[in-house]
Amino acid sequence: MAKKQVWFEVEETETIDECLERMKQEGYMPVGRKEEPLFQMVNGEPVPIRQIIKFKGMSIGE
Repeated sequence: MAKKQVWFEVEETETIDECLERMKQEGYMPVGRKEEPLFQMVNGEPVPIRQIIKFKGMSIGE
C-alpha cells in the first residue's frame, strides 16, 4: 500500500514540470510546496548556492 503523503524534491537536473510529471507517474498529486535555501560555507560565511523546492504529494488512489 502506498503512503498517503510523500515529499518530492525537485532534483538539480530536472525542472519543476518534470518533478510534477514524476509525481503523477508515481500516483501522487501536489497539495503543498515548500522552499528552503541550501547553503555552503565560504570563508566561514554561509553562502546560498541554490533553492531546494519540495512538493507534498497526496496519493491519487485513495
